[in-house]
Amino acid sequence: MTTQPKWATPTRQTHLVTLFMRSRGFCVFGHPKCTIPEHHYEIFIDDLIADWKAEDRAQKQAEWKAEYEARHSTNERRFPLHGRFSAIGKDIYYDNQPEYYLEGLGISGLTFKPFAKLRLASNYIRLHVELDDILRPMSKSQKRKAVRYGKIPNDIQDKISVRCWQAVKHYLNH
Repeated sequence: MTTQPKWATPTRQTHLVTLFMRSRGFCVFGHPKCTIPEHHYEIFIDDLIADWKAEDRAQKQAEWKAEYEARHSTNERRFPLHGRFSAIGKDIYYDNQPEYYLEGLGISGLTFKPFAKLRLASNYIRLHVELDDILRPMSKSQKRKAVRYGKIPNDIQDKISVRCWQAVKHYLNH
């Protein structure tokens, strides 16, 4: 299966066929016994196809430029310039930021009680929140799976989220 070149649109192919039928493969301008090589069908269509290719390139370039200008003509900035936030960009960023990130669950080596490790957003501070009373209804195997693989039932996951939120709120207010 052969693919057609991009310049070979149906209207251009029709034009080539009518040009051949009219010239019968000889001079495209109808001169009898034409000695000018550029008027012969083969050479003429090569130049014609080269013009069509150049026209297609120019059209594609114009479309790309119009699309580029349409994308960049708006005055809204999504990213800060030169590494600095504008006042509005800063507000939007911090409003979409969560208060904390849950980095993981673990067992304290000192007290042998489960805890959650939290990182405060836009900060280097880590908080350790004890979860002993929340995980108490779980079996020993379930606790191990929760710590190792993060497999926690949804109701307990909700309780952990509430406890973590309370700890972060308490830390930020004091």
